[in-house]
Amino acid sequence: MRLELAATVQRGRFTLQLEGIVTSGACGVFGPSGCGKSSLLGLLAGLVRPARGRVVLDGEVLDDIAAGLHVPTHRRRIGVVFQQGHLLPHLDVQANLRYGERLLALADRRVGFPEVVALLDLAGLLDRRSATLSGGERQRVALGRALLCSPRLLLLDEPLAALDGGLKKSILPYLRRAREAFDLPMLHVSHDLPELLHTCDDLLLLADGRIAAHGPLAAIASDIRLLPLLHEAGLVNVLRGTVAQLRPEDGITEVLLEGGATVQCPLRPDPVGTRLELLLRPGDIALAVQPVSGLSLQNQLAGTVRAVTSASDRVLVAVDVGQELLVEVTARTITQLGIVPGRPVGVLFKAMSVTGRN
Repeated sequence: MRLELAATVQRGRFTLQLEGIVTSGACGVFGPSGCGKSSLLGLLAGLVRPARGRVVLDGEVLDDIAAGLHVPTHRRRIGVVFQQGHLLPHLDVQANLRYGERLLALADRRVGFPEVVALLDLAGLLDRRSATLSGGERQRVALGRALLCSPRLLLLDEPLAALDGGLKKSILPYLRRAREAFDLPMLHVSHDLPELLHTCDDLLLLADGRIAAHGPLAAIASDIRLLPLLHEAGLVNVLRGTVAQLRPEDGITEVLLEGGATVQCPLRPDPVGTRLELLLRPGDIALAVQPVSGLSLQNQLAGTVRAVTSASDRVLVAVDVGQELLVEVTARTITQLGIVPGRPVGVLFKAMSVTGRN
């Protein structure tokens, strides 16, 4: 996906001024309430017209105010999944799924109905009315409907915000699965940073009606001006690896990380060889500048300090342990331990601080 933005959106007293180029297979959009996240998606979907400027997606001009050009929503081939799903209550699940598909010519249908039903585990729901569905089921149907429009871009407008924590965890794998199965570019809006990091490669941070940053989490976190926004969104590390060993007698799963380090997390049902993502909050990690023993911290990794970023009483230390790990410590710790870029350090954390997910 290549999205070129040079547009201004006016919503009452609020002005969203977008300048930049987004190139990413999957980009997570976040920022404080009222920063313009939903307005951005509305602009791309054609539901909101810019006051001035232009929007270009993969070489096609969608909006150009100076030229008097506006491609209507139904011709943009952009799928949208909203927070509440917005299913049609008088139709059953199968009819809801096929609602957008029926508007496509056969030659334009790149996503097949059987594939979507299988991917999202919808076979047992096809004859049910939308009013009888749970929140998680409604969102799976809404996602399936969007996929069956064979979109060139999928927009997710806080699709999990109305779900509780358990349902969120159950739906997240479907989002990732859909992206990978259909090689589908997406923009995913959420207040929840861990949620975005599960589905997206890059992040787009909006603040004060402008694009404040765009790129991988590590690059954004190196800007001290953005630390408060990252903390508000729930800054978390995502480490990728493979299940290497199960130790049920100890209640432990050992995970071999990309880069060679081994991490212990609470026992999981995943068999050896399963790909996992491990979530670890920066504040749950300690640093050491010499070998440590006699502690309950079962994970002790060797690393090298890559960067130190300070903002008031918060300091983020980026440590290379084969993957980049962000560690949050106090300014006093930095001074006492002499933490500077290039210094070898030990990274320590409890197994119980690590959350694993597929």
